[in-house]
Amino acid sequence: MAADKAGLLHAGQTIARVSKREPDRDHLPFITAIDRYIFRLVLMPMLGIFMLAASLLMLDKMLRLFDFVATEGGPVSVVFKMLANLIPEYASLAIPLGLMLGILLAFRKLATTSELDVMRAVGLSYTRLLRVPYLITIALVIVNFAIVGYLQPLARYYYEQLNYELKSGALGATIKVGEFTTLKDRMALRIEESQEDGRRLIGIFARVANEKGQVLSISAQEGRFLALRDKPDTIILRLVEGQIVQDMPGQEPRVLSFSRHDLPIDLPAIERFRERGGKNREYILPELLRIGWSDESSAAERAGTQASFNYRMVEVIMMLLLPLLAVALAIPPKRSTSALGLFVSIVMIVAYHKINQYGEDVAGLGRIDPVLALWGPFVVFAVLIFWMYYRVAYVPGGQAIGWLEKFASSAGKRLRSLLRRQKVLPTFEPTPAPAE
Repeated sequence: MAADKAGLLHAGQTIARVSKREPDRDHLPFITAIDRYIFRLVLMPMLGIFMLAASLLMLDKMLRLFDFVATEGGPVSVVFKMLANLIPEYASLAIPLGLMLGILLAFRKLATTSELDVMRAVGLSYTRLLRVPYLITIALVIVNFAIVGYLQPLARYYYEQLNYELKSGALGATIKVGEFTTLKDRMALRIEESQEDGRRLIGIFARVANEKGQVLSISAQEGRFLALRDKPDTIILRLVEGQIVQDMPGQEPRVLSFSRHDLPIDLPAIERFRERGGKNREYILPELLRIGWSDESSAAERAGTQASFNYRMVEVIMMLLLPLLAVALAIPPKRSTSALGLFVSIVMIVAYHKINQYGEDVAGLGRIDPVLALWGPFVVFAVLIFWMYYRVAYVPGGQAIGWLEKFASSAGKRLRSLLRRQKVLPTFEPTPAPAE
């Protein structure tokens, strides 16, 4: 008891000394040592979660892209080009998540180490402690606005262009080893093996037909492709050591042997990729405003562009509510280290994002007004967050998810008691029957 009293007396004297040294509040710097401390606590978890979330999203997409490019027979380098164009899309999802979890983990650390109680005891409110997190939030809102408004539409268009070029063969990926490839519906080509990065081809078979019905069946031990400077749409397949079987209608087939034969191949014409703007998510914000509120646009175009515009705006403005949500869910009950708020925050953010995506799809079809479909859930989400923050910041002993904490605590105790009972239950071995 004496030790407790001495500790309380020492804490009181320390707070008194700090209060005496504290200058006039009107002359305090805008960023204090406590703000810098909170900035360090927020920064590292925020960057770590941002990198982790973006990496997980890109790894999942990378596996599918590798499979797709391998199926199309394209070069590996195109995978990384396509992933680079997906970075803005994944960044727009990872930035809000990293921001919220960074603030949540910082305030959770302050709460579990009782540093938050000391800050509150010297007169710092939750709103004052959120000064630096809101400065970080405003900066990230500007960055995310530039990403979803301008960078993401352009990157998405270039991704679709690479996808089209890969499927159409513009990247030089139309001939697959071990399979028959048809060129211009008159020539079938099959290659057994490819060496030296495709410069040397082993085991070649080609079947060429013309309009007169003549068919040439060509086989060769090896060959290589040669480009023509004057005719970029035609390449030469130089064959070495092979045979040609010439089949004419109504005549006996003729067999010719050769040591070297040049076979011209006309490349299929590749159509130019469409102009940007074929989809709503490829329009930048000024284009969405011009098309969505123009009398010259059709009803379907206005509905789709207005839905896309409102979706981008609501996703960006929602970030301004994340610091309040993070603080409301970061403070566990007293004498508790429950991490339930962390789980609830992730569920709320993901669920809200999916609701916005569904609202954009429905509004894009013209079934509901875009303002109601997207700003309606935002208002409900904002009211819920303000209520949760008010419970934590202004109600003594208030908890945003207190009922959920009690339910989780009671469920955990029951589960532990059941596991404990299973460990202490005696095991009975059957008694052996007496020998006859």
